[in-house]
Order: sequence, then C-alpha cells, then structure tokens
Amino acid sequence: MVDGLIAIGAGLAVGLAGIGTGLSQGPIGAAAVGAVAEDRSFFGMGIIFVALPETIVIFGLVIAILLMFL
Repeated sequence: MVDGLIAIGAGLAVGLAGIGTGLSQGPIGAAAVGAVAEDRSFFGMGIIFVALPETIVIFGLVIAILLMFL
C-alpha cells in the first residue's frame, strides 16, 4: 500500500511539474521569439529565458527519484 502511494506521489511530482513547465514555456517562448525578431542581440537572453522553466521539470524528476529510492 505504501509503495503504491509513493509511486503515485512520484508520478504526480513529475507530471504536475511538466504541466506547469508547459504552461509557462509557451508564453515565454513567444515573447522570446518576438524579442529576437525585433533585435537579434536578444537571442542569447531568449534562449536562457526559454530554458529556465525546464529546470522545474528537473526538480520534479529529482523529487520523484528521491521518493522512489529513499
């Protein structure tokens, strides 16, 4: 019973982190593309701002791994 609840918690950690990242990355990517279209010097900054929400998924994955193996 406890192992099943831990697996559900790990799945929720990764799934909800992925949903949150997907919801946030869309507008950020659109804004980054718009900024790069106006001025090419914003390309590097746009890449950084698009990559930042993906760290949330990595945090969710780390939490899921900790839940499964600790």
